[in-house]
Amino acid sequence: MKRLLLATTIAAVTALTTVACGGTAEQTASPATSTASATSSDDAATDAPGPTGIPDGMGSGAADGVFPRTVGHFGGSTEIPAEPKKIVVIATGQLDAALTLGVVPTGVAYGDGAALVPDYIGFSFPQYADRMAQFVDVGNRQEVDIEAIAAIEPDLILANKAGSEDIYSTLSTIAPTVLTEGTGVNWKQDFLLLGDALGRTEQAQSFLDTYASDAAALGDSVADGGTPTVSFVRFTADRARVFGIPSFAGYIAWDAGLARPESQQFDKTSQDFSEEEIQLANADWVFVSSQDAGADSSAASYTTNPLWTGMSAATENHIVRVDDDPWYLNAGPTAATIVLDGLKSALQS
Repeated sequence: MKRLLLATTIAAVTALTTVACGGTAEQTASPATSTASATSSDDAATDAPGPTGIPDGMGSGAADGVFPRTVGHFGGSTEIPAEPKKIVVIATGQLDAALTLGVVPTGVAYGDGAALVPDYIGFSFPQYADRMAQFVDVGNRQEVDIEAIAAIEPDLILANKAGSEDIYSTLSTIAPTVLTEGTGVNWKQDFLLLGDALGRTEQAQSFLDTYASDAAALGDSVADGGTPTVSFVRFTADRARVFGIPSFAGYIAWDAGLARPESQQFDKTSQDFSEEEIQLANADWVFVSSQDAGADSSAASYTTNPLWTGMSAATENHIVRVDDDPWYLNAGPTAATIVLDGLKSALQS
């Protein structure tokens, strides 16, 4: 029932409001445009912020471990003749997804200003530390090193349409290449599609089923006292943004049936806000990350502003500092569990 009420509110606000969005390349997609073709019939029935399954006409339909398999994806259709052993991943969310399924890639790209292996990946997968130390660096995910990829002689390349569509044909000449859609709100669909390419769709679905049960349990645990509102805020060097329901963290909160402040019920991933608009960030609980916390950064300026320190979340000590990578930068299944665990830790305290 909580999800139905929240979905009704989203629809009403979307119909009445147009909100400008100032997200970065990996965070600006609105499900109204990016996921319309990917939303399955049960997505429509639940009004989820993003797709929950592999889009109709995509995937292989093959059982786990069965090869060869032909995978339909966001770049076309690709035959994978045998279980891939040397894999290149171009998006960090795909590194997260592969490791979650117990698959360690050979070549890895990195995001702007990010390490080849983000801290949360290292902390989450210590059993692969030695193998991760041997990752081949294939460059920035926005401008990968094609020669480095070719030198690996991979038997599968995984990339996002959002960042790699222009080089898909080039990548495909090197090895079978599968494109997921990209952007945070598509994380479940992309995880399942990536799992299909690795021959592990059922394993990925099992993970999602456990995640969904955990999310529902969180919502049930806080419902008796009145569902608290949660706010998601990210600071970069010169920007401050609040994140809407169709964002990575927003989708996770929706899965848990958590309420959002009216100011964040817009049909975009994120929205910039000025220091005069700081109240837009307020809620019962505020989860905030800072990519840059230097003295001249937006984070330093905003969080010392009396409008920030005077928010009810601030006066009640309900502002929670979170890790930028899993919460706002990299959409993967292990990142999702980190966000869910962070919500649990705060709301069940």
